[in-house]
Amino acid sequence: MNNAHTPHRVLVVEDEPVLAGTVVNYLNRAGFEARAVPTGTEAVPAVREWSPDVVVLDLGLPGLDGIEVCRQLRGFSDCYVIMLTARVEEDDTLTGLSAGADDYMTKPFSVRELVARVQAQLRRPRVASAALQRSFGPLVIDPGARRVTLGETVIEVTPTEFDVLETLSARPTTAFSRRDLIDAIWGPSWVGDEHLVDVHIGNLRKKLGDAASQPRYVTTVRGHGYRMGTGS
Repeated sequence: MNNAHTPHRVLVVEDEPVLAGTVVNYLNRAGFEARAVPTGTEAVPAVREWSPDVVVLDLGLPGLDGIEVCRQLRGFSDCYVIMLTARVEEDDTLTGLSAGADDYMTKPFSVRELVARVQAQLRRPRVASAALQRSFGPLVIDPGARRVTLGETVIEVTPTEFDVLETLSARPTTAFSRRDLIDAIWGPSWVGDEHLVDVHIGNLRKKLGDAASQPRYVTTVRGHGYRMGTGS
């Protein structure tokens, strides 16, 4: 990530030239350093070489689509990913989030709203915290190192998955609603389908081997939301 004196970098991966140019123009006017590439094939090396803070990624790219691009990025980058999709089916949105996207917007969208979403992602804390490690049985959450371990195994989580787990573990006796988690992680101004929280929770449970029917770590509070379990 860039330091406080360097403009944040945003890579736009969009195959519609007019839309890509408009988004880049708005981002640059908002104080970001933005550039665009038209294909997924170009996106992966661009992220490796340029190290953007945020990637705005179209789902429906020709060739290497946004889902596969996102999966590849998560193998080496912790940049925030905002997925753009013209598809309104829930399965497409869930697939994008499951691949490691942090947020999504459906087309057509307001470019000003997209800029606000980018700004909201970058307001999320990424600086190492002095908070102590938190243990839930064999599960250990280290806010300072932004690391999750289960026994002797380091669990690879996305930035958003870590933020969800960190938020829940900071107040383990508190039941968080979806809106509570959105306000804490995405910010109070975030607007969209609050069920994206469920997708990130589901991804975490898979990685932790935590069955929703008998959870050890992330417990569903029926009719309300989620809280940390006991690890027992």
